[in-house]
Amino acid sequence: MVSDEYIRKLHRRMFDQTWKWAGQYRRSDKNLGIPFQEIRESLATLSGDARYWLENATYAPDEIAIRFHHRLVFIHPFPNGNGRHGRLIADALVMKLGRPAFSWGSTNLTGAGDARVRYLEALQTADRGDLKLLIAFARD
Repeated sequence: MVSDEYIRKLHRRMFDQTWKWAGQYRRSDKNLGIPFQEIRESLATLSGDARYWLENATYAPDEIAIRFHHRLVFIHPFPNGNGRHGRLIADALVMKLGRPAFSWGSTNLTGAGDARVRYLEALQTADRGDLKLLIAFARD
């Protein structure tokens, strides 16, 4: 679930009816995310970190899933759909760890609104190393 293959396969399954390129990593830089040339290496590092967290119970299940989500969204591997994809992976991961799926503010986050603003603020706070707001938002 935390592998390169799963990440691409899930994106493809989510969006293959929307975009021809679904499941393919971006090939150009965007205003979000790391340089596109670093995507594969960064995802390999994230996958290794996540396997370590899981094998060693480094964090509570919610925190493992949110850390994975945050880093995946920060990498921004696809041209579009990264947030929805990252939230679904986090839900699948936390459920595999025996916890209920996250509520993600109990609303649709794809459109403008207060919940999306709070979600983006929580992501930005996590960018600075504090995951508390993002974990709380995910369970809100």
